[in-house]
Amino acid sequence: LQKELLKYKQEARNLQGIKDALQQRLIQQDASVLQLKQELLRANMDKEELHNQNVDLQRKVEERNQLLAEYKKELGQKDRHLQQHQTKLDEMLRQLSEASYQQV
Repeated sequence: LQKELLKYKQEARNLQGIKDALQQRLIQQDASVLQLKQELLRANMDKEELHNQNVDLQRKVEERNQLLAEYKKELGQKDRHLQQHQTKLDEMLRQLSEASYQQV
């Protein structure tokens, strides 16, 4: 009976050792899970910030594209006016040249 009692005590110590080791492992895993949750939270916050920056940049690009389209339209109008003035100038120079030629 004494021998059996020692055997069970030894088994109880072994089981307690296993339990302690498993509890320690569980504590480490809980710490790892907590760290991973914090990293995930930071990553999600970074992702959200990058998304917001991307939306802002896309809005700015659209604004710039609108300005660019307006500038191109304006430039086209100015080119047409310049062409019209150049045509008038050429015609006036031709008339002036003819008038000078007729005077001579």
